[in-house]
Amino acid sequence: MVRNVKLRRMGGSVGATLPKDMAERLHLGAGDDVLAVETANGILLTPYDPDVEEGLALAAAAQKQYRRALRALAK
Repeated sequence: MVRNVKLRRMGGSVGATLPKDMAERLHLGAGDDVLAVETANGILLTPYDPDVEEGLALAAAAQKQYRRALRALAK
């Protein structure tokens, strides 16, 4: 589902408010954590999952360790 979400100033940050039906469908409530992932197509918000966060950290470490090999493969 694609929804228009308005960004608002929240103190020194900027926040997005999810529509109630979307938050309910994703089992999200006030104070819940979500992961914000920058992608080539924009920002992906996904419910927080410690396993996903650990996987992203492992992928970042592998990307750093094998930077030269990955650049060679990208050619």
